[in-house]
Amino acid sequence: MDVLQPQNGGVEHLAAFVTSAAIGLLIGLERERSPAARAGLRTFAVVALLGTLSAMLSDRTGSPWLLAAGLLAVALLIVVAYLGKSGTADPGTTTEAALLLCYGLGAAVWFGYTTLAIMLSIGTTMLLYFKPELHGFTQKLERRDLLSILQFAVLTFVVLPILPDRGYGPHAALNPHDIWLMVVLISGISLAGYVALRTVGQRYGAPLLGLLGGLVSSTATTLVYARYGKAHEAMGRLAVLVILFANLVVLVRLAVLGAVVAPGVLPRLLPVLGSSLAVGLLVTAAGWRRFAKPEELPMPETKNPTELRTSVAFGALYASVLFFSAWFSEIAGGKGLYGVAAVSGLTDVDAITLSSLRLFTLGRLQAGQVVTAIVLALCANLAFKFAMVLVVGGPVMARRCLWGFLGAGAGAALWLL
Repeated sequence: MDVLQPQNGGVEHLAAFVTSAAIGLLIGLERERSPAARAGLRTFAVVALLGTLSAMLSDRTGSPWLLAAGLLAVALLIVVAYLGKSGTADPGTTTEAALLLCYGLGAAVWFGYTTLAIMLSIGTTMLLYFKPELHGFTQKLERRDLLSILQFAVLTFVVLPILPDRGYGPHAALNPHDIWLMVVLISGISLAGYVALRTVGQRYGAPLLGLLGGLVSSTATTLVYARYGKAHEAMGRLAVLVILFANLVVLVRLAVLGAVVAPGVLPRLLPVLGSSLAVGLLVTAAGWRRFAKPEELPMPETKNPTELRTSVAFGALYASVLFFSAWFSEIAGGKGLYGVAAVSGLTDVDAITLSSLRLFTLGRLQAGQVVTAIVLALCANLAFKFAMVLVVGGPVMARRCLWGFLGAGAGAALWLL
């Protein structure tokens, strides 16, 4: 077998070995801090270099067995070291697994995946370093929280791939795959807020409770704290702050949805949402500075956002809004769409937002029409929430929320004038 002769004695490949050594030193630096780890800076650096060297020899000789033999040698050394820990209370396998990964990263550098290898090494080091925080996080999760994560995985990786990716209905607007993709998007955002809310709890007061509650369900958060503010008058002003923060988060959600589904609409959408958020925050921040106190507030009673029933319900709502938006916009133009936006926005602003963005990507709507529909839905939603506060929380709670709702609504509606 002919082996290619390297130029300049192979010095041109020195950069790959330097990168591998740096990767090994980075991971090894973290392991050096662990008293239980029997591999540190030098071991990880050597293993990474061995991975690059084995990959080079395997590549130059055309024999993949050399790379596999290097991996096997590292694995055998790890087994020997692991058996030597039998006297320790908890030998663990984290360091051993990190060594195997380090060998693979060294090999990846040789094959040209340098950037990916560096990114993975940084991510691995973070996983190793934040062990106490990750352990504490998992301890706070309950069975229903883990169930939420598993249900989201089913929605994303089981249901989504099997749905047909073709359009039905007016202008082929109803695509089952795309509809469920929007369900996954909304469920993912809500799940992140749900897990964070369950993990963080009440420690950071009204702003964070409002932020996380709004990510999960601004309607549920508004209902819970309107009722609580009426029952506990001394905490009524803090409950108002939670309600206002939760409804301002809706604006951030809409911006994220626009960026993911239809980035082309952002130049028209962001100024509207930004002005609404700015005015709403000014009013809310003034109240926070005046009334925020360390008393604990109750956790909002939110449902699991990834339950199949919840997901199917949102999917059906989104599909219905998308269908009627496409149909009415074809029959009556923008006025038909705006009517759907005003009605559907009363209970759910996400559905009309996603349907408008979807029609924009299909070329059925202009950016200005999309923004108008979203603003109408947003104002209708704020009006519905204010009515909820008035009915559930009473006139005192409603009066305290009034300026925040008016500020957010006016900040958006002014762009329609």
